[in-house]
Amino acid sequence: MILEPTAHPAPTEAAAPVAQRVLAQARFDARSMLRNGEQLMLTVILPLLVLVGLSRSSVVDLGDGPRIQLAAPGVLALALISTSFTGQAIATGFDRRAGLLRLLGTTPLGRTGLIAGRVGAVLAVQLIQIVLLGTAGVLLGWRPDSAGIVPALLVGVLGTAAFVSLGLLLAGTLRAEAVLAAANLIWVLLLAGGGVVLAADRLGPVGPVVQWLPSGALGDGLRSSLSSGTWPWLDLAVLLAWAVIGTAATVRWFRWD
Repeated sequence: MILEPTAHPAPTEAAAPVAQRVLAQARFDARSMLRNGEQLMLTVILPLLVLVGLSRSSVVDLGDGPRIQLAAPGVLALALISTSFTGQAIATGFDRRAGLLRLLGTTPLGRTGLIAGRVGAVLAVQLIQIVLLGTAGVLLGWRPDSAGIVPALLVGVLGTAAFVSLGLLLAGTLRAEAVLAAANLIWVLLLAGGGVVLAADRLGPVGPVVQWLPSGALGDGLRSSLSSGTWPWLDLAVLLAWAVIGTAATVRWFRWD
């Protein structure tokens, strides 16, 4: 008796390593952010217009010293918030409504990999923002203190962590339309009186409150480090506290569907 050969199923292809999956997701998210006209307006064009406007006009009193020295760090803070908070909150809110988060959470990427990829995309876009806005600032006469680059980087990283966590918290608890309205409104409020482009001590009676907000700590921290080369320890502590609180709240209340 001749036995027919047994058909064996084709071996399944193994999933890529974790780091490769996260990097692929980060590249995809970064390209999506840079190709989106609204995101590009929010993350690059508006901060650039604010930089030129503040440095070339005297309508807003920024404080003592050359205007560009005070304006450039604040605009960098605004750009970081635009990407890490407003942009991420809106994108994640609509991805959640469409069911994309739930779908990707069941793939080998997983929920942790998805979040890591989005954080990587934010950092990549922020690097582009820093290069573009920093170059524009230098062309306008900005001369940052080289001794403050390291503390400024630490301020930026902690500020990004705080605002990403708060953006995800917003996106994971509200409906997409509410996230869109709230994220844009918060961006405008932070620009006007959140200690971002105007130092907390220039905001009158609300200044003592603003300096404890993540926006105030980010703006003042970048101004202190890049203008005078000092380590803004209080601002770093405030940003660290907000990052911890925001992360804990997001883990507790974020809904994937």
